[in-house]
Amino acid sequence: MGVNIFPDWLKIMNNKNEIASLENNYEELLNTEKSLKAEVEKLKNPSYLERYAKEKFLYTKPNEIIIRKTDTNK
Repeated sequence: MGVNIFPDWLKIMNNKNEIASLENNYEELLNTEKSLKAEVEKLKNPSYLERYAKEKFLYTKPNEIIIRKTDTNK
């Protein structure tokens, strides 16, 4: 009888491990979704969008100069 039950028990244990892994993955994806939605809301603000574009992509207005500070403590 134990020989007949062992393969099924092994499948159940593997499924439980997979379920736990998928639940962790799901939680991570939910957290990523929340942070992306928050970023989208921030980008709807014109002043934040302007600052973001300047910092990330070095966009400037006409006759505007960007000076980047480099870290010399490395």
